[in-house]
Amino acid sequence: PATVHAAIAATAAAHPTRRAVVFEDQALTYRELLERATRLARRLERLGIGPGARVGVCVERSLDLPVAVLGVLLSGAAYLPLDPAFPGERLAYMLEDAGAAALVTQQRLDGLLPRL
Repeated sequence: PATVHAAIAATAAAHPTRRAVVFEDQALTYRELLERATRLARRLERLGIGPGARVGVCVERSLDLPVAVLGVLLSGAAYLPLDPAFPGERLAYMLEDAGAAALVTQQRLDGLLPRL
């Protein structure tokens, strides 16, 4: 496959129950990873996100992080990695400078981040 998301989709088709992501004592199979990422990608697409768009991803290390990155890639957009430990002003600058059209984050981080 030519892309990361195509390789993951191919692996999910061939080995859906194989563990794809492990974080601490949690895990996702390839099927679960692809299903969650596809749901996010469809939501982004409903918001008008697609090829050429840039999407900020500000997610703590968890199972949510690979889901978010894969979801953005599946939508056709590029992802902008944002470290939740950065000051809010820095994150706002990065989002503005990159021309991010959307931001994917976790509910517990919502108050730290600027609105797009």
